[in-house]
Amino acid sequence: MRLFVYSPLSAPARLHLQRQLPAGLTVTFSQDVPAEQQQAAIQAAEVLLGNPPPAWLTDGPLRNLRFWQIDSAGFERYRDVHMAIPVANMGDFFAWPCAETMVAGLLALYRHIPALAVLQTQRKWVGGAFVRNRAQLLRGRHVVILGAGAIALALRQQLTGFECEVQLLARTDPQAQLHSKAELQAALPTTDIVVNCLPGSAEGFFSAELVAAMRPGSIYASVGRGNTTDEPALLAALQTNHLGGAVLDVTATEPLPAGHPLWTLPNVLLTQHTGGDQPFEDEAKVDMMLHNLELLRTGQPLKNLVDLSRGY
Repeated sequence: MRLFVYSPLSAPARLHLQRQLPAGLTVTFSQDVPAEQQQAAIQAAEVLLGNPPPAWLTDGPLRNLRFWQIDSAGFERYRDVHMAIPVANMGDFFAWPCAETMVAGLLALYRHIPALAVLQTQRKWVGGAFVRNRAQLLRGRHVVILGAGAIALALRQQLTGFECEVQLLARTDPQAQLHSKAELQAALPTTDIVVNCLPGSAEGFFSAELVAAMRPGSIYASVGRGNTTDEPALLAALQTNHLGGAVLDVTATEPLPAGHPLWTLPNVLLTQHTGGDQPFEDEAKVDMMLHNLELLRTGQPLKNLVDLSRGY
């Protein structure tokens, strides 16, 4: 059986995979194949690990492919890819680190950590006078989380330690307290923090109308996908200080262009789509793929199977 690894695995992760290869499975790494030959390598593969360009998966039938392990949680870019084989993603693997990134960003804004870090680089001591009567608390905040998936649930769990009042928004999930844009808009004037955990399939969901409905001085955070936010409306609300700040792990365009005003706004913290990063990430992708291969071999249900057409 032929495995093609499109994921750009680190050298330790490649060795980790090679040491665990089941008998009869041969592996080819994309780093070892010229770019112009990689699509053909996928056509020949029976197992695929990674996230190749969607066009490579729709340009003719993949007659050999038996299993595809996506190496991310999100897969909305593959909504138009139709597969008659099992397809799995990484499930909740990235949920806890993404949630921690949001909590860290919110704490940083409330406690003025970015500004204090700049003063440190300048070796400038201003002491308590800099933050006295300006620093705020995360404790007890009213939070709305857009989504009810793994990241949203991890974030809700973490925020309980700060005694936050948390509401989830999801159309049909029974765990959610809010189920429509109208209900969300009604809740926003009394909400301190909105955290967007929506997948890319919810394009443009957080509209200019919703941005305008947010309580003055509140904070917007996003760790889902950049296309789910009306970014010009968000930018205007930040520039006019209608919003107190933003923690953005994702933006509409990535990398963010050098001249984009989000770079220079003092009330914006950009974490540059690093929210899910954690130790041994590549090795975990390998382990997930190998575990699913064993389940496939023994006729057991696979972990984290997805429906590509849903986009989440």
